[in-house]
Amino acid sequence: MSTISQSVATALQLITSADAALWTIVMRSLSVSATACLLAFGAGILLGAWLGVARFAGRDAALAVLNTLLAVPSVLVGLGVYLLLSRTGPLGSLGWLFSFKAMVLAQALLVLPVVTALTRQVVEDVERVHGEQLRSLGAGTLLRALVIAWDERYALLTVLIAAFGRAISEVGAVMIVGGNIDGFTRVMTTAIALETSKGDLPLALALGLVLLVVVLLLNLGIALLRRWRERVDGAAVGGLTGVAA
Repeated sequence: MSTISQSVATALQLITSADAALWTIVMRSLSVSATACLLAFGAGILLGAWLGVARFAGRDAALAVLNTLLAVPSVLVGLGVYLLLSRTGPLGSLGWLFSFKAMVLAQALLVLPVVTALTRQVVEDVERVHGEQLRSLGAGTLLRALVIAWDERYALLTVLIAAFGRAISEVGAVMIVGGNIDGFTRVMTTAIALETSKGDLPLALALGLVLLVVVLLLNLGIALLRRWRERVDGAAVGGLTGVAA
């Protein structure tokens, strides 16, 4: 028990003393996940909004594939990106393997199905209620998708936060394509795995505590955003009621 308490105390000291090695890993991890989420969010919003509105032959099969991708293990995503970026792969000439760009690509592909699926569900729910009205105004499929996505932009920000939480906690894909190289591609999750295997519990605990705080802040952000949206919607409904009266 004394060893555990000593490790926790040392971990807290590393955090509060702004240890350079610790915070370099933290900032790199945040940079990789933030970049990957922004890329995946842009593509996933467009694709998910279109899928939520469009009706075409094979749509059910496309949604089945999308839902399957949600459950694909991260190590398989990492393996696929590794094969693409390896020296003999189709994108090997880019020289991205074991680099920041490779980790961003792997995490972007990992969270893209999450953003697409959640966006599709949000847009499809609204389409069922207001789709007929938009169609009567002459709005086509793409325009309806864009209008609904913009109208639900606050709900979609929740999707972005959830996607970031998925990316920041991922370990398998970035371990494969990044190589966990000290000073270059080591992020929080891969460092925790490595330091634990080496027996360096203070650094692993410090990184784990920082990661836990990041995830906690994400969930707090989602809760605050939802509460703020409910308050705004309630105020809008109250204003309309007052005008009608």
